[in-house]
Amino acid sequence: MRKNSIKNTRVNGEVHRVLAEVIRSEIKDPRIDPMTSVVSVEVAPDLKTCKAWISVLGDEDSQQNTIEGLRSAEGYIRNLLAKKINLRNTPEIRFILDQSIAYGVTMSKKIEDISRADDERHVDDSRNDDDFQE
Repeated sequence: MRKNSIKNTRVNGEVHRVLAEVIRSEIKDPRIDPMTSVVSVEVAPDLKTCKAWISVLGDEDSQQNTIEGLRSAEGYIRNLLAKKINLRNTPEIRFILDQSIAYGVTMSKKIEDISRADDERHVDDSRNDDDFQE
């Protein structure tokens, strides 16, 4: 994996900020879930393409609808991006569904369930120890 230059890192950050703002406030497509966030943005060094990882809090249908809505509004989003950021080229945006936040929530819930079951088992063991001491 190639190390990003300082310029590329700044461009990624600025595109990320503007893209999040545009999705949050400018797009009125009902397919796009209100709980949509831009997780990460990677702009190619030649500024021709951009990958945007999108996270949607909701079920699978709302996630797919949001990605479809964003893909259909790509031209409008590129137009707004060009107006708000002065770049030599406005990149073509490819929206990718990011499941990492949902995966993290699921794993946290599983860890919590295991921890709770373990605590309950230790409480039951200590009660059984008290029964033997009497």
